[in-house]
Amino acid sequence: MTSAGFNVTSSLTLVGFSSLSGHSSLLFFVFLFLYLFVLFSDSLVIYIICSQRALHRPMFAFVASVLLNSLTASTLTYPKLLSDLLLSGAGLVQVSRTLCLCQGFLVSSLGGASFMLLSAMAFDRYLSICHPMHYAVLVTPAKVVLMLLLCWMLPLIGGGVTTLLASRLPLCRAQLNRVYCDIYSIVSLSCGGAEAQLSGIFGLLFTAVIICLPTAFVLFSYARILFICLRRSRSFSSKALQTCLPHLLVFFNYSISVCLDLLLRRLQSNRESDSTLITSILMMLVPTVLNPVVYGLKLKEVFTHVKRLLRYRRDS
Repeated sequence: MTSAGFNVTSSLTLVGFSSLSGHSSLLFFVFLFLYLFVLFSDSLVIYIICSQRALHRPMFAFVASVLLNSLTASTLTYPKLLSDLLLSGAGLVQVSRTLCLCQGFLVSSLGGASFMLLSAMAFDRYLSICHPMHYAVLVTPAKVVLMLLLCWMLPLIGGGVTTLLASRLPLCRAQLNRVYCDIYSIVSLSCGGAEAQLSGIFGLLFTAVIICLPTAFVLFSYARILFICLRRSRSFSSKALQTCLPHLLVFFNYSISVCLDLLLRRLQSNRESDSTLITSILMMLVPTVLNPVVYGLKLKEVFTHVKRLLRYRRDS
């Protein structure tokens, strides 16, 4: 069906699997292993934080929220990826436009929530280290809940508006060189015009508010923490930096993945490229796999309980 000379397509084709078709069986088992690892490790750390009263502190509430966000994103992407690898055949996967938009909405919302949660965590560390005397008053349980709600609701609202604008665009092409759908790629298939420009402008605004501003705030917070540590004793600085290191690793993990993806999109525009495909896969795999490893191994309080729990399971 056409409208004003445009192709209003009801389905899209994910052609990213065409580059993987020769290795689909191997990749299926690799992704299945990674998915099971993410499910087990995320669930383990979240369980430990929820079950240990000593970990019922704001910092660990944010850690559990980041891992819950990662676990949700994995559950929404890995099973679809696994089924597509089994059913792709020639390497082409047909997906309805509605389903593609839904997946794009979830990817953008959960991705934005990750940066918001990391900025809230940086704020918590900043107050704890730089203003310890006022920390208990400034970071109450009610305020932690409010911050968590804002970290999830703002990306959901922004992602919803972005998805709504993208859903109104007529598409001139129907092939995405990706293994999953995202709003930016769907908009890039449009025929242009005022609606496409409006969608692009709002997408940039959404990126600035949900990703760029939290990123700037995270960098400012940890720069202030570093400045304070340089003026304090070595033992205080060592303890403070050891606490912040896991959060910084996770933050740079997310930031590098997103920056590489956005950079390659801009440089390669609409051309199909294996490097774009690889970054789209890495952007999904690397953060979800590394997050529980970083928080489980580098946070001493969590690692102690992980060892104790695993030792108990083995002895019993």
